[in-house]
Formats: sequence, structure tokens, C-alpha cells
Amino acid sequence: MATTSNIENIEKQEALGIFSQMLLIRRFEEEAERLYRKGLVRGFLHTYIGEEAIAVGAIPTLREDDYVIGHYRDHGHALARGIEPKAAMAELCGKSTGCSGGKGGSMHLFDIEKHFMGGHAIVGGQLPLAIGIALGLKLKKLDSVVMCFFGDGAVNEGEFHEAMNIASLWKLPVVFMLENNLYGMGTDVNRSRAGGSSIYGAAEPYMIPAVQIDGMDVMVVRETVTEGVAKVREGQGPVFIESMAYRFHGHSMADPSNYRDNEEVIENRTRDPIDKFKDDCLKAGKIDDSDIALVAEQIDLLVQEAREFAEQSPEPTVEDLYTHIYAEPEEN
Repeated sequence: MATTSNIENIEKQEALGIFSQMLLIRRFEEEAERLYRKGLVRGFLHTYIGEEAIAVGAIPTLREDDYVIGHYRDHGHALARGIEPKAAMAELCGKSTGCSGGKGGSMHLFDIEKHFMGGHAIVGGQLPLAIGIALGLKLKKLDSVVMCFFGDGAVNEGEFHEAMNIASLWKLPVVFMLENNLYGMGTDVNRSRAGGSSIYGAAEPYMIPAVQIDGMDVMVVRETVTEGVAKVREGQGPVFIESMAYRFHGHSMADPSNYRDNEEVIENRTRDPIDKFKDDCLKAGKIDDSDIALVAEQIDLLVQEAREFAEQSPEPTVEDLYTHIYAEPEEN
């Protein structure tokens, strides 16, 4: 699988599209943080700032009939899959116009039409669900794949090993996308896992092809995932991709990040995936400063419209309690 970036393989419009998607996620998350501080986003809020290259590098390589499922840091995945910023922001604010009807909030963005099967608040809870979706696809003899995102903290959960085992035994069409940002909440991965920060070797006992890549380089992610998805789609069974990354902000908005040295954060900010891609494109002559300014203006407007839409949207009604349920309420 690819481990080096090649910016020369893309055209200008493609480069602008990648830059636009990453910048949208960044600006969306920054606005979500502001709304949280105002009290408009309630509950938990886990932002994707710093990890944008993984979602943008991976998810657009999929077809419309493929599936995406992930963890509670799911805004970036949702936007990369094409969920409207307005619907995503409204969901964060618990409004009826949200993509989950205001019932899911930050950690549970869903869009069945886009085969986006949600973020999941239980650590590792999405892994067995991904296996179930993949089994359904195989039984139906479809060549669709399931892309399952999870963090380094999920690797210590039992369902991680159960999912890997079943996926390998049954050659299920799963792309295991590990986003290793080096911290499970406030615990350094080296303190929580006996094998240390390098996790992709955990796939070897299950005979699943695995690779570790720079998750801060969107082109490396894209090239690696493209190759991996092709293998899975051919019926060769699952693949495992560990993307090394770093979240620039805390685990959630309630996290003071006292467990990380400021020097460490500052050093990793020099690896900003958006700046890296932008600089690489400028050096290669793919885009220029005027392109960047225009995209930034468009994204700022898009995020502003999403915020206004969320603020002005109605709250769910009492009657909404009786929608999206499996059984009809009994009449008195």
C-alpha cells in the first residue's frame, strides 16, 4: 500500500475540492465550539480538528453504495460523506431539522440515504455493527464495502478482537480505519496498550493485511485507502489501515488537556494537515493564493449559513418521541 504522497497526480479542481473539504471540516468544528460555549450545543462535543486529512482522504474514495460507520468524533466523517452542513449543525444543536431529527446530537449523526450509519458513543460499539453490515452485503452477493472508523482506545475492547476474527474468517468486505491520535481520552496510548503506540501489528494474528501511514497527509491516506478498498471489493477480505494523527484540541470541550505538554501540542501543530496540503499544492503549482482566498470565503459563508439555520430551526416536539421507534405505543 502507498506510504508516500504524490501531489503531481491531481488536477487543479481536484486539489481545490480536497482543500475545500478539509477547510469545511475545520471551520465547521470551530463554529461548533463557539456554539457550545454559548450553550446552543449541549451534552458532549468532540471535535475533529487536526485529523481532517483522514476523513477527506478516505471517505471520498468510496462509492454511493458503500457504507461508513464510526465513533463519536464523527462530524468530519459526516461532512466528508456529503451530509449537509446545515443538517449536521442543526443536529449538534438538537433541532428537529438535524440529520437525526435532533435526537442524536453530536455523537450520533446518521444519514441512511448516504449509507452513513452513524457515530457511536460506546467505545468500540461500531465494530460489531460494521461486521453485521458487511455480512449482509456478502450474503446479498454485493461488491459494496464497509469503512469502519475507530480510535486507539477501542483497540483495548473485546469487540475489536471479535470483529477482526470474524471479518478474517468470513472474508468480510471491511476496511478497518484506525485513527491513532495517541490519546484515549487523557491516557497516552503507550500507557494503555502493552504493544505501545504502533497498533497495526494487531491485525497480523488475524491474517489481515495491515499498514501504518501518516494520517496528517491527505494524499497518503487517499492513495493507501484507494488501494485497500480495491482489494476488499475484489473479495480478498478485510484490510487494516492505521493512520497516525494528532488532535489539536482536547478530547472533548470538557477536557482541559492537562495531560499533554504545550510543547508537544505546538510541535504537532506544525504538521497541520490543511497547511501541509495547501503548501504542497502551491509549490507544485496546482493552486494559487487567489484560489485559496476564494475557497476560504465560500467555506466561511457555508458555515455561517449552517449556524444560522441551526439557530433558527425548531426544537423537536413531544410528538417526535413517538417517531423512529420499533413498536407502536399502546392506546389507553
